[in-house]
Amino acid sequence: MMENYLVSARKYRPDSFETVVGQSALTTTLKNAVKNNQLAHAYLFCGPRGVGKTTCARIFAKTINCQHPTADGEACNACESCLSFNEQRSLNIFELDAASNNSVDGIRTLVDQVRIPPQLGKYKVYIIDEVHMLSTAAFNAFLKTLEEPPHHAIFILATTEKHKIIPTILSRCQIHDFNRISVNDIVDQLKRIAKAEGTEAEEEALNVIAVKADGGMRDALSIFDQVASYGNGTITYQHTIENLNVLDYDYYFKLTDALLEGNVNQSLLIFNDILNHGFEGQHFITGLSSHFRDLLVCRDKATLVLLEVGASIRERYLEQAQHCQPDFLYVAIKFCNDADLAYRESKNKRLLVELALIRIAQLSESKKKIWEFLIEDEPAPILPLNPGLQAQAVAQATSPTPTAKTKKSAVAAPAAATQDESDSTNKTANQVQPAKNLSEYRSVRSIRINRQKAAEQREASQNAFQPSVMDAVYTDEAVQKTWLKYSDQLSDDIHLANGMKTCQPVKVEQHHYEVVVSNPVLQKKLLDNKGAIEAWLHVNLRNSHIKYSVKLDETSAQSRPYTNRDRFEHMVKKNPAMLEFYKQFGLDLD
Repeated sequence: MMENYLVSARKYRPDSFETVVGQSALTTTLKNAVKNNQLAHAYLFCGPRGVGKTTCARIFAKTINCQHPTADGEACNACESCLSFNEQRSLNIFELDAASNNSVDGIRTLVDQVRIPPQLGKYKVYIIDEVHMLSTAAFNAFLKTLEEPPHHAIFILATTEKHKIIPTILSRCQIHDFNRISVNDIVDQLKRIAKAEGTEAEEEALNVIAVKADGGMRDALSIFDQVASYGNGTITYQHTIENLNVLDYDYYFKLTDALLEGNVNQSLLIFNDILNHGFEGQHFITGLSSHFRDLLVCRDKATLVLLEVGASIRERYLEQAQHCQPDFLYVAIKFCNDADLAYRESKNKRLLVELALIRIAQLSESKKKIWEFLIEDEPAPILPLNPGLQAQAVAQATSPTPTAKTKKSAVAAPAAATQDESDSTNKTANQVQPAKNLSEYRSVRSIRINRQKAAEQREASQNAFQPSVMDAVYTDEAVQKTWLKYSDQLSDDIHLANGMKTCQPVKVEQHHYEVVVSNPVLQKKLLDNKGAIEAWLHVNLRNSHIKYSVKLDETSAQSRPYTNRDRFEHMVKKNPAMLEFYKQFGLDLD
């Protein structure tokens, strides 16, 4: 009996389009192509492993050569062509594994065979599996034949990595993309197979197998055989999670209850129990984030279809989801995801996961507002300084502490008014009502920060160094050094920085300097920033009389072309033949 045993993946391999699982749109397209005699000369089947690419290629090849196809485009399985295919003696269907035959010689042999017409049936069908494994030279040798094959030849290429196939091959094929098979489709197929095999299988166990298979029917059937052997012909949920080393749903439900209660001790004990059963921390944290995700989709009927679990577990999810607020689930998923991303780099992995559990447990309303966790790392918005305050802020940052005499000379009335206004602003900010949800919290927090920043700016304006007369002695060399020092800090305006380095101030009279520039763009920038630059010179040179003006060098500005027409006229002066070239080709200078 052992010699006759076939694994389920081979025993229950589909032999008709109707028995292919989870690819109804694609199989319908292929059946219609056969029924309407609209066959392409080359097909490319793409998709993940175990979803039916090679199986569909074989069924398609058999149906193409069927002598008596059915009305809906299926093979009859009774004619000589179908029987020879089923008995694996067909001379019209060839399979080539490109993984082991990826050289130019293998493709040349195939090209030589293509010229020979079929002995029985209409077509010779060539199935090339894992075609992305062909070398570049082999692809190039195959191009001409693939583009213009004999009328009796049809190529079916299959690959799991479509992106590795060169574009010239893709452009010559009719491309069909296979989908991952859904959990429900896999479970239904496993139920049919279990019934045919006389195997008792719990639906929850089959659901775990389907999830583990990750959309591949072949993987699902392999796991099915494995668990059936472990359970001696029966497949139970407990046997499945033990054999596949899968965490029981019950752990996640108990842990979520503890987290909702804010019970840190119980949460850590559950995690310790999971580690003692041999599970890795990262496996646990990814499973917990998936559990929170499933609870989140359970809260809305529109997203309930995204929950891929069995009927009995589904009821537990629906029940627990009613006790979880969306904000709690949002933040819990964020914490789990952060821990998952940091897990590989962490030196104390257990502590990393435990810290995530502690933070989630602290999300109860009696502790900290949930939305504060969402934005606690966000940078506070800062109001930009207006141009007047910018210069004063620079002066304040670089000037020494004002003396008592200087402080005395400050104007008292505006200061008092500003102080009253600041007190009023702070009082108003303190009167803002506490937020009731995340959006309100963000708005209130933004209002408070903006008001506080405005008060700080007014304070900076008032406390800035007052324009009392400074009359220290300075030199022209000191002016130029201070000028260059200001340009060094202009990392956000390279044009102005370079302009200040090339066009330095020259003294024209006492305390008055002139800057000669070669273009109006730089002239405008120096004038726009004049207040800030002069304030910088006043503070660093301790003299409040220094000022500068900007002069445009008309000679340089006129001699230097800026517009397209200026450049063209400049070129014509150097080479008059350019004018004839311009007229001949009708060029546009705008």
